[in-house]
Formats: sequence, C-alpha cells, structure tokens
Amino acid sequence: MSENFELLRNVTIGQYIPTGSMVHRLDPRAKIAAFFCILFAVSLSSKLIPVAILLVAILLIAQASLIPLSYVLRGIVLGLPVLVLVFTLQFVFQGQGEPAGKIYFVWGWFRITRFSLQLIGVGIMRILCFIFLTSLVTMTSTITELTHGVESLLKPFRRFGVPSHELALINMIALRFVPTLAEEMERVMKAQASRGGSIGGQRFWRPDKAAKAYLPLIVPLFLNGLRRAEELVWAMEARCYMGGDTRTKFVVLKSGRRDYWVVALTLAFAVFVVWFRWPAVRDLLALIGINGL
Repeated sequence: MSENFELLRNVTIGQYIPTGSMVHRLDPRAKIAAFFCILFAVSLSSKLIPVAILLVAILLIAQASLIPLSYVLRGIVLGLPVLVLVFTLQFVFQGQGEPAGKIYFVWGWFRITRFSLQLIGVGIMRILCFIFLTSLVTMTSTITELTHGVESLLKPFRRFGVPSHELALINMIALRFVPTLAEEMERVMKAQASRGGSIGGQRFWRPDKAAKAYLPLIVPLFLNGLRRAEELVWAMEARCYMGGDTRTKFVVLKSGRRDYWVVALTLAFAVFVVWFRWPAVRDLLALIGINGL
C-alpha cells in the first residue's frame, strides 16, 4: 500500500540530476534546439520504424547523460493511464482504417487489424518519446539554465513586443511545479490515508472508482499549490525581483563549436528520419525472412 503513495519518485520531469556528463556541459540553448528538432521529427513521423529509431536515439542520449536508464523509465509509471487510453481508443476507432489490410481478430464491430496495431505502436512510442525528451532536458539542465536559454532564444522576438523573459520564466516555473505538485499530492494522500481514507488502491482500468477515490484530494491539492505559488511570489518580491530588459545576468551563456555541431547533427538526423522513405514493417520482416504478419 505504501508504494501506491510514492508519486514523487516516479516524476522525472522537472528533476535535475548532476552527473557531469557531456550533455550536462552543453549550452542550454543547444539542448533546447536539439529538443525541438527531435520533437518535430517525432510529430512528423507516421510510420513505426522512424518513431522506433527516434525512441532508441533518445534512450542513447540518456545513456550518454550518465543517467540510470531505470530512472528515466520511471516516467512511464505516471503516463501508463494515458498509454492505455491511447491503446483503447486506437482499437475502438481506428480498427477499420485500412479495409484491405490483414485482419487478426473480429468480434462484431470490434476488430484488430495490422493497421490498428501500427497506429497503436506509433501513438504509444510518440508519448514515450515526449516523456523521455522532456525528462532528459530537465534532468540535464537546471531551471536557471533553461530559463536563460529560452529567454536567449526568444530574444529576437522582443522587437515584435514579445516578453521573452516573462515567457521563459513562466514556462520554467510551470515545469518546476510538476514535482512540487506531485510532492503535495503525495502528502495529501498520506494524510487522508492516516485518517482511514481508502486511497491509493484503485486501478486505472476502473476510472469511475478511481475518480471517486481521488475527488477528496482535488481541493487540498489546489489549496496547497496556491499556497506554494503565493510563497514563491513573496520570495521574489522580498528579493526585489524585476524582469524585463533592465535585468542583468551573473552568468552569460556562451556557445562553443561543440554546441553548434550538436544542433547541426541533431537537425540533420531529424530531417533524415522524416524525409527518408522507410519501408513498411511487413516489408522489412519479409526482407529478413519473416512472413505471414
């Protein structure tokens, strides 16, 4: 029962892990640019093979970051209900997307086809890529570095009236509040359970009972979240925080040749994965001698 309350250890987004790897030493602007390159490649890839290649590439980046792969994979735990939801919706609504495709199972209007299995695989791996990418960026860069990096990348848009510093600060605070809200949720759940509440034993495949069990947690969670946000505002005001162009920086970001190479290679890899005409999975299996799928 106690393991059901451990939410914070399964939250990988917003957690910084200093390992001193080469990925950690990169300019945050290079990491953000590489992040969006891979993210666009994942969004534009509609076949199973390129998305699988991108997922493997992300896991290799995690290995290069010297971050334990088991810790990176913890992000799947909280995203498991979303994966199951995608799995179910694809089966229900996309089973007849390819009338001429091979059918594996039919039961009334419900059918499992090769097309639906491919859509499920692509959808699940896309979600995994997004979770792993976001986790890697936050695990290899501090919130301050990411804020300065986003602000620097948005700096050319200031001439159009875009508040780059405020946007960067808001996004990074929201990202940092993910583990904060998980910590508050864990604390409220343990407090409710200590009073005899039945929380934490509900399974995600029973959404009706899970929603009823978690309903008493919503109000305390929002109150604690607002309290933490108010404390953050007081701390910023106590330090006389002022944003805008008049604010100076103690650390000035400088990009080296290695950062430019990383962005260039990541962009070239993303373009190659998107524009290359990858064979279908059945053709690839037939090529290696596996038929009948």
